Amino acid sequence: MGKFIKAGRVVVVLSGRYTGKKAIVVKVFDDGSKARPFGHCLVAGVDRAPLKVTRRMSKKKIAKRTRVKPFVKYVNYNHIMPTRYQVPAEVAAASMCTDQQMDTADGRIEAKKFVKSLLQEKFSAPPADKTGKPSKDVLYLRKKLRF
Repeated sequence: MGKFIKAGRVVVVLSGRYTGKKAIVVKVFDDGSKARPFGHCLVAGVDRAPLKVTRRMSKKKIAKRTRVKPFVKYVNYNHIMPTRYQVPAEVAAASMCTDQQMDTADGRIEAKKFVKSLLQEKFSAPPADKTGKPSKDVLYLRKKLRF
């Protein structure tokens, strides 16, 4: 069977603090590592999705409602569900955060800040797909999962 969980795949976290939250796979560890001897991946996700914005709202209110709260963590393959969506190359999933950043608390904070700025930028102006319409993958990631 082929490997379908690769960098850029949108997944849903199934257990833990971020249950039901959508995330992007940043890096995969199919054979595990010394610290985690099982198949897992590094994900960067959306803890709190942006809210709906209308034309009547002020710039201040729009800025507040379009904020994103991100998270970065290592997740076992058993605790994620891959979706059919794969973020476009412009999002640059592999460069969101690194293993070195995940080693320290300051590095994780720095990674979250970078992910937050990247996601807010892409959510406000989604990259276009081949037909010129906004990418469905980014639009899916922006919406809160209803269950």
